[in-house]
Amino acid sequence: MSTTDTTTPAVTGTPSALQSEHGSTRIAETVVSKIAGLAAREVSGIYALGGGAARAFGALRERIPGGTTNASQGVSVEVGEKQAAVDINVVVEYGVSIADLAKAVRRNVISALERMTGLEVVEVNISVDDVHLPSEDDGKDEEPKKIESTSRVA
Repeated sequence: MSTTDTTTPAVTGTPSALQSEHGSTRIAETVVSKIAGLAAREVSGIYALGGGAARAFGALRERIPGGTTNASQGVSVEVGEKQAAVDINVVVEYGVSIADLAKAVRRNVISALERMTGLEVVEVNISVDDVHLPSEDDGKDEEPKKIESTSRVA
């Protein structure tokens, strides 16, 4: 006589919000990378995402009529059935505390991904590729200079 109970199903781990008795949901890596990219861009102090070549290519794409910004630029992800890992390349604004910024980006990305996808985010790795200096704008974000005129009428 055997002491093993064969009527109990094998436990394969904790259930996920994406799996139920009625089926499972698979989320594409592009979806996860877009959400992570948008969440990272929301943090004050992030100038851009991606390395130099990716940013240059993105700038060209935006200049083409009908071109759009790539929300997942600078973001790579690994997505499993229940978990996700994220790597983000960023350019930070000069003067911002990189440690505090990284903490805020992690918090925002994890919160957005777990809330929107139900995946457990196991890690968010941040690579700071550059620091943006205000002098590099060449006047792009500055307000136009107002021309001072003397009034000819009283």
